[in-house]
Amino acid sequence: MSRIGKLPIDIPSGVTITVDDSFVTVAGSKGSLKTPILTGISVEQQENQLLIKRANDEAEQRAKHGLTRALVNNMVVGVSTGFSKKLEVNGVGYRVAMAGTDLQMNLGFSHPVVYKVPQGITVSVEQNNITVSGIDKQQVGQVAAEIRALKKPEPYKGKGIKYEGERILRKSGKSGKDK
Repeated sequence: MSRIGKLPIDIPSGVTITVDDSFVTVAGSKGSLKTPILTGISVEQQENQLLIKRANDEAEQRAKHGLTRALVNNMVVGVSTGFSKKLEVNGVGYRVAMAGTDLQMNLGFSHPVVYKVPQGITVSVEQNNITVSGIDKQQVGQVAAEIRALKKPEPYKGKGIKYEGERILRKSGKSGKDK
């Protein structure tokens, strides 16, 4: 039995789950999400818990079992509390500001970089910290990764965009001495 797949999903109050023959729809205070049910996997609702079961014990079914449970659990957490990622912008002259719904950044290039924020994601800027939040965990992570990819932190001075708490391995530079 999959260690992840066999765990029941607790349904918080205010969250409604609809199980069709091929889709699971989760609706809550923050919005609604929908995911397909993979073949060989069944979803059962018992009172305030959701159980994910598989048809047989093949390796492919075991993988789908854990995946489906993780996806549905992330949807339940997303519509009830939401997800967020924080990014830090380090560097002299590096600035970040919101221009309407777009994110405008000065990252040391000859031109400002404008990132169009996709629908369903909210981005807020406080000084040089960017907070990406939304109800879809995959989309929040993808947007944060795309923003970070615009100017990855470099190993000599640590300038660039990094995740909050990310440790940048520093290099000593030309002289070979630690500065």
